[in-house]
Formats: sequence, C-alpha cells, structure tokens
Amino acid sequence: MEKMYDVVIVGAGVSGLATAHFLKKQAPGLRVLLLEQSDRAGGAIRSFRQDGFLAEWGPHGFLDNAPESREIMEDTGLYQEAQQAPLGDFHRYVCHRGRLVQIPQKPGKILSTPLLSPWDKIRVLGDLWIKPDPRDQTIGQWAARRFGKGILPLVDAAVTGSFSGDFNLLSIDAVMPGVRRLEQEHGSLIRGLFKKMKAAKSKDKGRLPAMNNFPQGLERLVEVMAKEKDIRFNAGVRGLTREQSGWRLVTADSEVRATNLVMALPVNGSLPLLTPFGAPPLPEVPVSTICNVVLGFDDSAKVPAGFGYLAPESEKRFTLGVLFSSHMFPNRAPKGKVLLEALVGGRRHPERLALADEEIIASVCRDISQLLELPEKPVFAKVLRPSGGIPQLEMDHPKMLAYRGEIEKNNQGLYVCGFGWDGIGINDM
Repeated sequence: MEKMYDVVIVGAGVSGLATAHFLKKQAPGLRVLLLEQSDRAGGAIRSFRQDGFLAEWGPHGFLDNAPESREIMEDTGLYQEAQQAPLGDFHRYVCHRGRLVQIPQKPGKILSTPLLSPWDKIRVLGDLWIKPDPRDQTIGQWAARRFGKGILPLVDAAVTGSFSGDFNLLSIDAVMPGVRRLEQEHGSLIRGLFKKMKAAKSKDKGRLPAMNNFPQGLERLVEVMAKEKDIRFNAGVRGLTREQSGWRLVTADSEVRATNLVMALPVNGSLPLLTPFGAPPLPEVPVSTICNVVLGFDDSAKVPAGFGYLAPESEKRFTLGVLFSSHMFPNRAPKGKVLLEALVGGRRHPERLALADEEIIASVCRDISQLLELPEKPVFAKVLRPSGGIPQLEMDHPKMLAYRGEIEKNNQGLYVCGFGWDGIGINDM
C-alpha cells in the first residue's frame, strides 16, 4: 500500500519547488512528495543553448527585491553564481514616435523626458488631489483617471513587458494590489511611493534592485532548487479525492495519499482538479502566448547599453519588445557577436504566431532594423515557441481569487498557488 505523505505538492514548477524548499527548511521531518506531469522540473523556466548562444524559452530573470527569493538564493548558495544586472546601471527604452527613448529611472528626470508633453507632465501631478476609487478598474482606466491619458503609452509598454497583455483588459486590483494599497492608504500613489522610497532608502541606502540570471541560464535556478527533492516525473494527477484522513491522488500508474495537498499548477491546470469541490466562476483564465525570436549579430550591430526596449500598441510595431541579452549578462553570445531576443504575439496579436518561423524572423528583423543599426542579416536566428501561455489577470480575476479562498476554507489541508493566481513573475511564485 502506498505510504502516507505529510504533504504532496502537485507541480514541480517554481511554486512547487519553493514550497518544498521552505517546508524542508522549516520542518525537515515532513514527508514531502512532488508530482510532476512532465519529464523535467521548472515549468516555464527553460534555457536554450545553440552555437554558443544562450537564451530563454520563458522568463529572462528575476529581481532581487523579494525577501523569499533572496532567502532561497542565500540558502542554496546561488548568490555566489548569480550574474546581476542592476537597474541603476542598465537603461530601459520605449519606442516613441518611431525611435527609442530612455525611460526615466528617477522621478526628477520625468520633468525632462520627451515621452510626455508639458501638459501631460503637469497632469500626472493631478494624482495628488484625486480621491481613490475603491471599485476595480482596468489598468488603463485607473491610470487615465489618476495621471491622465498622456501616460497611457508608457503604461501600455510596462504591461506589454510583464504580461504581454492588454491594459484595457487587465484588472488593477489583481495585477497591482500593492499599488492599490499605497493609493488607498495615502490618498495618492505619488505620496505613497515617495514615502515607500524614503523608507527603502534608509534601509537599503537607495539601492535599486538587480536582475538575476546565471552563467548556465535561468534553468540553473530550477536545477539547484530540485536537488534532494522527492519528485516523481511523468506523474500527472488524473483524479483527486478528499478522504477522512486527507487526500488521495490518482496518477497514470499509481495512487498517492497525503494529509496535506498543495496545488502548485498554473491556474488553468488546477481548475479541472478543483472543479469537483466547487465550480469556478470562469471555465478558464485567458492566456497570452508569445514566441521568443533569438537573433545573433556580429558586433558591428549598434545596440545601446541597457536591458532593451518595449513598444506600446500605439506604435504599431510587429515586435512587442527586444531584450539586449548579451549586454545584460556576459557570455550569452560567442566572442564578437551580440544577442537580441525579440518577443512576438501577445494578447493583442496571437495571429502572428501562426506565421512560419522564416516569416516571423524576417518581420522582426525589418521591424527592429528601423530602430537599431544592425547588419543586413543575422548570423543566427531561432524562433522559440513555448508550449504554454501567460495567464492574464483580467477583470474577472478577483472572482477567481475569492473562489480559491472559498475552496481552501471548505477543504482542510488544501492549499492553492501557482502560475497565474497571484501574479506571473518568478518572485510572485
């Protein structure tokens, strides 16, 4: 008979691995098992290596501004290996009227940026006098009300960079609960941010966070986190039953019993297993799918120093944005070469993913060569098409969170987390 586990974690992505890490640290005597439906851990995190180029299928790094992430890095010794690209040292750009313009890193530089007209800069200060509206709104509605419509292209670019989503669909309450708390507590986001920055400056000496990755690619994070964990691969859960003593899980070739169950799957992967315990308000959460076009050029390419650029929808570009990967992290390209990673598709343009790889590569090269001085042809080109999409926390998402809370409340020993519930970034996981 299958032995009883204290905790079974369904899913060996970052959420499941982090749960297992902290359980082992805080209660090392617990019997913990992870069930993973695929043949590898890490979920969306997967690195790509070919011909001396190193790129990413999914996320390209994570900021070191989350206590839990810092704790894992310290516990595992990964800080000794990490490559860091501090935000204070690397500029970010936005496509504005057909050219790249640096995004202001500090509040004072907003006054001189060409990204906003003189009136738009004055209108931003209206936030200081506009009372918070407690009702949920789209990010676009919320930003326009607080700061004026002139700021919307910048907001659009930020949402594109994180969700590849549509700011006219995403929920401000679901995507930016911390921002909403600052607005509600201080009556103004600007006032709240200044007070937060002042507190952070005294604590961290004003240091901006850094983007983290590794010489072997981000998959190194998964490799280390999965060490010494009891993981069964190719063990997708097909059935789930609550019993008096806990939970019974059925996989393709076995049954597993557990006192506590952590559902650490992407939100749409969780719903079929949770539905027997209560119907969700949505059959599934919308997703945004993107492909990563990996481009290598010789070093005659003139790529500005920085992280990369984003293009708001109003610019009508084919490419959502481009990462200057070999600028951020060393050894991402062979000597004498540079690496760019261009993102295509997203919530607004899924039809572009139906194009053949060759057509996507040609369209991307035409697009970005209008903004960057590049050689006529890349020396390396590859389209990475991830198997999954990015969950979109749109206007019905608060109902999904309420549903999760009710399911957990009514089923003792059940805990639900994972990609798309509380966010989509590695730190959210």
